Amino acid sequence: MELLSPAGLFPNGVGYNRFGRGRTPLVILQGLVWSHRPLRGWEALAARHEWGWLLRQRTVYLLVPRSGLSEGTTLSDMARDYAQALSGALPLPVDVIGTSTGGSVAQHLAADHPQVVRRLVLHGTGHTLSPRGKAAQLRCAALAARGCWRDASAALLEPMLPATPLGRLSLAIQAWRMSWGAPADAQDVTVTVQAEDAHAFADRLHEIAAPTLVIDGEEDGFYTPAILRETAAGIPNARLILYPHRNHGAPGPQLQHDILAFLQG
Repeated sequence: MELLSPAGLFPNGVGYNRFGRGRTPLVILQGLVWSHRPLRGWEALAARHEWGWLLRQRTVYLLVPRSGLSEGTTLSDMARDYAQALSGALPLPVDVIGTSTGGSVAQHLAADHPQVVRRLVLHGTGHTLSPRGKAAQLRCAALAARGCWRDASAALLEPMLPATPLGRLSLAIQAWRMSWGAPADAQDVTVTVQAEDAHAFADRLHEIAAPTLVIDGEEDGFYTPAILRETAAGIPNARLILYPHRNHGAPGPQLQHDILAFLQG
């Protein structure tokens, strides 16, 4: 099967970026993003750098939901879109990494469309958001709807950074950078946040048949250690890795090593 182009849209409107030319495909479902379109320019370069540790062995397909989501769209609807997009485009099943909001969608993808997912990494995500995480995302969506993209960025970043002078400085800088190129219409952001606010998957975790790795930092502001442990315990063939003193996603060499080891089986 020929490789898809470096960036584009599937027939149903799901966007993708392709990085690397490894023999084995790997699908990544992103966290909350402002614009539902393939990455371009410096955004694509940053993403390629972020996931570069996978590219020696894998061809990475970074997916983004279709744009123009209607009110009431659910995470299950987004998972169905992903399943439709991947069917016929890649040899299935494929390994999937779902990070943050993308990990919430990945739970639905693995349960509703088991033919799609070979191995599943739930990275910085769980069966439901913590109260703090829900509050942060709802505030983010409300600010985005008013066009206050820098404040929306800050609201989303706040649970990820320490309340120290250095943390506040980092928050201001990252919020400023995140707000670059924000769309005029916040519909996709607000619909996605509303869908994740309703995400309560504890009673369906047992439907995930794929071998699964739940991996995060113990100090994630969006998912408490209890939520992460419950997520791993509810999936029949799951392993849990929690890093002490690490926040949302726990990026770093150890996380990369542990994910690669899991994907290699």
